[in-house]
Amino acid sequence: MAWGSVNSQFGTALLWHAKLKNVSPRLQLLENKPQRVLSSLDSLKLACSPVAPELRGRRPSENLGQCKAAVIRCDHPQNADLPRSYSKKEKKPFPVPIVELRRAARERFKNSKGQPRRPIPPPKNGLVVKSLTPLAYSVLNARITLINNLKKLLKVVPVQGCKWCNEIHVGQFGHPFRSCKGPTASIRKGEHEWGDAVIEDILVPIEAYHLYDRLQRRITHDERFSIPRIPALVELCIQAGVDLPEYPTKRRRKPIIRIGKSEFIDADESDLPDPETEAPMPRILTEIPDGEINPPSSAEEIAVLAEETLQAWEKMRKGAKRLMKMYPVRVCGYCPEVHVGPSGHKAQVCGAYKHQQRNGQHGWQTAVLDDLIPPRYVWHVPDVNKPLARELRNFYGQAPAVVEICIQAGAAVPEHYKPTMRLDIGIPKDAKEAEMVV
Repeated sequence: MAWGSVNSQFGTALLWHAKLKNVSPRLQLLENKPQRVLSSLDSLKLACSPVAPELRGRRPSENLGQCKAAVIRCDHPQNADLPRSYSKKEKKPFPVPIVELRRAARERFKNSKGQPRRPIPPPKNGLVVKSLTPLAYSVLNARITLINNLKKLLKVVPVQGCKWCNEIHVGQFGHPFRSCKGPTASIRKGEHEWGDAVIEDILVPIEAYHLYDRLQRRITHDERFSIPRIPALVELCIQAGVDLPEYPTKRRRKPIIRIGKSEFIDADESDLPDPETEAPMPRILTEIPDGEINPPSSAEEIAVLAEETLQAWEKMRKGAKRLMKMYPVRVCGYCPEVHVGPSGHKAQVCGAYKHQQRNGQHGWQTAVLDDLIPPRYVWHVPDVNKPLARELRNFYGQAPAVVEICIQAGAAVPEHYKPTMRLDIGIPKDAKEAEMVV
C-alpha cells in the first residue's frame, strides 16, 4: 500500500473520530501530542513579562479543551517613535477631532435644557483664577532659571549648530548624517557645516502679542506694529496673574456683564472697598547677562547644575500644561504663530502653504504644549568621546536638546524620555555587524 493512501486513510479516520467527539480535527491532533505543545509554550520566555503559567498545573486534556491563549505584556516600552513632523504643505491635526467637539457640544446643549443658567466661571468672566497665580509665578521663575543654567552649561558642554539650517547636535563632533535642507544643500550633498550654538537654538523663541485686556476685541491687521510682542510663555503667565511693571494688564474685581455673544461691559467697581493687601507673591528672578556668566568649575558642580536645569525644564512644562487647560492658547494650523487668548488675532501675516486662499490670515486652532514650548530633538550620543557613525543611524535614539545637554553633564535620565532614546538597544561596532541584525 502506498504511503500517501495510508496518510489519507488515517486523516479520514481522524476526521470521523473528531466528529463523533464533537472536537475539531486540529484539537484532535493536539490531543494526541500534548507534550510537544507544552514544551513549546514552556520555552517561550520574555524579559518584559512572563507567560501565564496556567498550563503547567493541569492535565493536558483540560488545557487543550479550554484553548487559552498565552498573553505577553510589556510594562516598560522602548523604541517609541518621536512626535510626527508635518511638512509645510500639511495642516496640523486638531488636538480633539471636530466630530468629538460637535458631539460634546450637542451633549452639553441637551443637558442644559430646563436647567437654570449658571454663572460664567473665571477666567471667562474677566477675573483671574487665584488658585493658579502662584503656579504662574513658579512657571515664570522656572523659565528664567532654565535660561540662566543653560548659559552656564553651554560653557562646559559643547553644542554644535548648522550654519545653513536649524539643526543642532550636542557633542564635540557634529553628527555625520546628511540631513541638511538649507541653502546650497544639494551642492554639499546634504552635509552640515557645524559651528557654535547659542541659547536661542536650544530654546526656540515663540512670541505672541501682549494683550492689555485678554477679553478685548481681536487685533486687526493695521494694529500689528503698535502692539508689543513678548515670549508666549511670559504672556501666558501674565494673563494667569503675574504682574510685570513693563507689561501692564487690566485686572478686574467684578465679573463682566454680557450683552451679546461677543459684547460685554465692565461692572461698576466704585462701590467696592479699597483692595486689601494680599500675601506677597514670590520674587521674580532676573536673567543673567551673557558677560556675567560664571561656568561651574568642578564635575560635581556641573552634575548638580544639570539636575537643577532638568528639574526647571520639567517644572516649566508641567506648569504650562496646567495653565493651558484654563487659559486658552491658539496656534496656526499652517505656521508656528501662537496667540494667547480666547481667539486669535486678525493680522494677515501667514505665509504658509496656500495662504493666498486665506488672504494671509491664520488658521487658528487649539494649541498643545509642544506648540508653546517646542522641544528641539537631537541625536542621543551613547559615548561622548566617540562620534556617531553614519551607517548606524537606525540604532541611535533622540531626546530634547535640553535633556541631552543635562544627561551629558551628569544628570540622571528621566523615565519618560528613555523610550525615544533607545537605551536598551545594543549598538553594533561597525557596518558589517549591523548588516547581520535582522
